[in-house]
Formats: sequence, C-alpha cells, structure tokens
Amino acid sequence: MYIFPAIDLYEGKAVRLYKGDYNEMTVYSERPWEIAEDFYAKGARHIHIVDLEGAKDGTTPNIEIVKKIIDVADLFVEIGGGIRNMDTVKAYVDAGVDRVILGTAAVKDEEFLRAAVAEYGDKIAVGIDLKDGYVAIKGWTETSAYTGFEFCEKMEKMGVSCVICTDISKDGAMQGTNHELYREMSRRFKLDITASGGVSSMEDVEKLNELGIYGAIIGKAYYTGAISLSDAVAVTKGGAV
Repeated sequence: MYIFPAIDLYEGKAVRLYKGDYNEMTVYSERPWEIAEDFYAKGARHIHIVDLEGAKDGTTPNIEIVKKIIDVADLFVEIGGGIRNMDTVKAYVDAGVDRVILGTAAVKDEEFLRAAVAEYGDKIAVGIDLKDGYVAIKGWTETSAYTGFEFCEKMEKMGVSCVICTDISKDGAMQGTNHELYREMSRRFKLDITASGGVSSMEDVEKLNELGIYGAIIGKAYYTGAISLSDAVAVTKGGAV
C-alpha cells in the first residue's frame, strides 16, 4: 500500500479543514514545499495535494506552489480541487503532476470525464467523497443522487482505474477511518482504491494495509504527530514508486 501524505493549499499556505468546513481552517505552514521536502526525508515517495481555492472556483491559483513542490521533492504528485475542464488537466500535467483527480466534474460532466480518461488514461483519478453513503459534490456542499457503490461501478465501466474515497464524517476528526467501507469497496471493485479521511493512527494504517488496498492518505495525523510518517511508510512498504 502506498502512503500519500497530504498538503491542502489555500492562498499559498498549507492548511487543513475540519470535515471540509472552510470556517474551520488551521494554517500549518506558509512554505508548503518545505513540508513536501519533509515527506521525502521521512521516506514517502507520493504526495496528495488539494487546491482548496480551486475546489471553490475551478481555477488553479496555487499552481506555482505545486510546481515548486515538484521541483524540490522527487515525489509522485497527485492533485485535486476544482478540475473541471481539459485546459486545467493539461496545465497540471504540463506542470509535471503525475495524476489529476476529478471530483464534482466526474459526477456532473460525463463527457469531460470520458475525454480526460481517453486522453490521459491512468493520469486521471476520480475523487469519491461520501456523505451519508451518497457522493458529495461542490466542495461537499451538495449531495448527488449516486450512492458510493453505484458511482464506483459507473467509474469502473468508464475505464477509470483509480479512485480516492473520502468518508467526510471522518475527515480531520482524528477518530479513525471507515475500514468497513474500504473492505467492501475492495471486495466489489477492481479499482485502485485510496482511503482518505480519518486515517489517524498506526492501527488505521496497519488495518488498511491488511486490506491490500492501493493507498492511504495521511493528513491531519501527520501534522499533529499522531502518525509517524516514516513508521507508516516502513509498515506498508509504501515509499517506492
């Protein structure tokens, strides 16, 4: 299992939200690239980035920060947050991003999703954010008509190979992740599944690793010291690309 330590960007800073609430924001660093360097120093070889401003307005206001992260740390970089058209996908891929994550657009714009997968293949992933079992969109402010499993089935049929699944109720709450959800997803689908939201202890990391899923995102637990990134990478052998 690969470990994806996370950086959420807002106004050029590394921040974290509590359950997706922009009013519950903690700023961790004004130099996010230094955090990326620390990820690498601790053995991680992957990074998960979310542009929280982009998630709101569909732009790429932090792309220069992303480029700097790519420049300073030899990490596999995936990014999500408001990616709604091919121009934005191309901008990130041209900047050196390894994988682009579509969220709301994957739900609302099937034509765009098909075009992105056709053009970029495995460089396209889909974020599946679950609120009470249904796929949430637009920065978690609305809920779609799809259940998580219905949407996974649709993504698999459309040729998507990787999904990042977040249980919103667990995100940033430091109360453990939804192991049963990921167990059932891995049983039902052949997708590469990355667990996100509430990975808050080494026990979480070990349980997810035992499930044999593709990846786990570590966010707040890294910043608070609840999980040693080097230990997580060692346990999962999640450092090698």
